[in-house]
Amino acid sequence: MPRRVLLLVGVAIVLTGLNLRTAVNSVGPVLQEIEDGLGVSSAAAGVITTLPVLCFAALGFAGPPLAARFRDGHVLAAALLMMALGLLGRAAAGSFALFLLGTAAAMTGGALGNVMLPSLVKRWFPTRTGLLVSAYGTAMAIGGALASGSTAAIAGRIGEGGWRWALAVWAVLALVAVVPWLAVPAQPVAATGRPASVRMRSLLHSRLTWAMIVVFGLQSTQAYIIIGWTAQYLRDQGMSASSAGLLVGLNAVISIPVNALVPPLAVRQRLQRPLLVSFVCFLVAGWSGLAVAPLTATWVWVVLLGLGLGTFAMVLTLMGLRARTPESTAALSTVTQGGGYVLAAAGPLLVGVLRGSTGGYTGMFVVVFAGAVLLLLAGWGVCRERYVDDEVAGLAAGAADGSSGPTVEVAGAEPPVVVTER
Repeated sequence: MPRRVLLLVGVAIVLTGLNLRTAVNSVGPVLQEIEDGLGVSSAAAGVITTLPVLCFAALGFAGPPLAARFRDGHVLAAALLMMALGLLGRAAAGSFALFLLGTAAAMTGGALGNVMLPSLVKRWFPTRTGLLVSAYGTAMAIGGALASGSTAAIAGRIGEGGWRWALAVWAVLALVAVVPWLAVPAQPVAATGRPASVRMRSLLHSRLTWAMIVVFGLQSTQAYIIIGWTAQYLRDQGMSASSAGLLVGLNAVISIPVNALVPPLAVRQRLQRPLLVSFVCFLVAGWSGLAVAPLTATWVWVVLLGLGLGTFAMVLTLMGLRARTPESTAALSTVTQGGGYVLAAAGPLLVGVLRGSTGGYTGMFVVVFAGAVLLLLAGWGVCRERYVDDEVAGLAAGAADGSSGPTVEVAGAEPPVVVTER
């Protein structure tokens, strides 16, 4: 491909990464204002914080059939446009139901970007996977940091009702990211007759797939509890809204260099388990500090949590390392993130329910400490070098195998890659 085309694709991927977490991270710092403005309870606030995770799971599975009918760039452009409309819609919502509807629409860009970017990176940049994952992971962290750190400040500067403007402003970034995808051409490939098929359901017979789902789900649970509840926890301990928002923003800032450095390290097999152990230790240390001394050296605990969330960049990298082809990478990415986000959705919701019933945060700390231990156990197996293709017989079926049955087509492949559900 011409370098200018690769540059355009790279820019589009990075700009998409910049938007993957803004809709999520902008809620936590103004959660109290949203509760007051919409007149909802702590349990309902738990629904608000867990809905993005459910949307990532449900909408992510829409990526393959959409990519089967339309060009990948057009799918992502439409998703980012829907994201912008959703951000504006929820900011203007006058009821809890409309706020949830706007949030679901706002998650479209993030959900489809989550499942499509890993396979797009492997297809367009097969020899630079670590570099491109690092680039869009860093952009994702930057977008998340901006949203976490500035949303409360924007709301405070505007005054009454400022939380609505603070949520709406992130629609601008989504609209900017739409433009390069419209110019990205279809990637030319050699004619191969029938498209290669990947049996999606066959992945569920792989232990590696289930381990990836569990690891992705557990690290997402940690991330979305931090994003959704840390600021409110600090405010309930007596910290101001702006300071709590800035500290959560600091957590996201720390993930910028982490997301840049982890993928090039995680591609080295011998470093994967040491990285995993380090990340889990950081999470345990950070949560312990917040539990024991939340208003003492809070920035230290927040930095430790930010370092612990390096598990996300590591799992993204492993999606490309545990599959042999762009097609199986796309399938593994879809199944892992879809199932993982379903698992992760229970975390923020459970924290909200427990906070509402007990009036405190003991339940939150039980959830995160237990999750850290399970993350270490499940992640240990994922770090063993193996491939999902080898565990599932006939994962990439040839044209002559006579397979039939319902099919969808894998996101990130042009021409489309058939996924046979059998």
